Amino acid sequence: MLAPYACQPEASRGRLHDEHMSTFRSPFQRDRDRIIHSSAFRRLKHKTQVFVEHEGDYYRTRLTHTIEVAQVARTIAGQLGLNTDLAEAVALAHDLGHPPFGHTGEDALALLMQPYGGFDHNAQALRIVTRLERHYADFDGLNLTWETLEGIAKHNGPVTGPHASGSHAVGSGPLPYALAEVNGLWDLDLATFASAEAQVAAVADDVAYNHHDLHDGLRAGLFTEADLMELPVTGPAFAEVDRLWPGLDPARRRHEALRRVFGVMVEDVIAVARGRLTASNPQSVEEIRAMDGPIIRFSKPLYQNLKAIKSFLFTRMYRAPPVLVERGRVTAVVNDLFPLFLAQPDLLPEDWHGDVAQAFASDDAKTALARVVLDYVAGMTDRFALQEHARLIGTND
Repeated sequence: MLAPYACQPEASRGRLHDEHMSTFRSPFQRDRDRIIHSSAFRRLKHKTQVFVEHEGDYYRTRLTHTIEVAQVARTIAGQLGLNTDLAEAVALAHDLGHPPFGHTGEDALALLMQPYGGFDHNAQALRIVTRLERHYADFDGLNLTWETLEGIAKHNGPVTGPHASGSHAVGSGPLPYALAEVNGLWDLDLATFASAEAQVAAVADDVAYNHHDLHDGLRAGLFTEADLMELPVTGPAFAEVDRLWPGLDPARRRHEALRRVFGVMVEDVIAVARGRLTASNPQSVEEIRAMDGPIIRFSKPLYQNLKAIKSFLFTRMYRAPPVLVERGRVTAVVNDLFPLFLAQPDLLPEDWHGDVAQAFASDDAKTALARVVLDYVAGMTDRFALQEHARLIGTND
């Protein structure tokens, strides 16, 4: 039984292109399945999370990260009486718009696209699921429900209006062009909060990367378990494992400690959400959207502790010298490929030539062409971008 504040599948606002209902799947289950079967989802297996995809078989990629986020989202949503299928669909789609090389690639493309309407990976995910996936006979994109599109656009919070905050918010400024296009076709209520299911997907993202970045950083030798003993949350977790299993094998000790960190985050989110939902007693998803803050979030004490962990990771992992060297290398790859394709669009694959022709026929051909090039480069995997750079420009060393 779903809670009254959950997104009810039978009350969905529907799809941009009308379709017959599935005989055995709800609208949100159908969304989830279409995302999993999309080309963009498969490409996530060769896209960077923190470490470039080829650097090691055990490090997280965008795909393994996404699967972990979806698992956490289903767990939290199920405990709160929310629609687990919608939470899972938003979680599975949340990183579809990431370019190669993770946030490094995104930073490079954002600078390159400043004259052409900007770049934002949430907005690019919407462009993928509404336009760039071209497999169905009746429409471009995946024709997802309004609720899933809303979740992709706003799972981090309102994009516009008085409550807009975070890296994807624009406040009163211009929207990224990809988001503006979709919002122009179908108003996504960008000034309100998203459904509780989408908020769960956002928090699940935080849970997953806080956990696995600690694990990957240890594996890479960027810091040690002794370093983590000095931090909140992780320190007590290691201490508990040492108390229960003195002298435990180092690999098992690491796993046992970090799974406790994982559990602390999930249990905290569920407890806080239950308390806030009981206090506010929302009777519909519209009441969730109209609130002046997110209903799904960490407690203040845990949030502060996680800030300390993130600060540690920023210094010791995301800005570690080996990672910075790789960031510089892959930034150069993006900075070389984008202007090359912009100057010579005939280098794009043949099945992109129709998009190029449409761009040249538009009123602002240069901007339209830049957006076609962006779609192509942003869709690349790490390995393909490196291969194309080597083929078209020269060595990547």
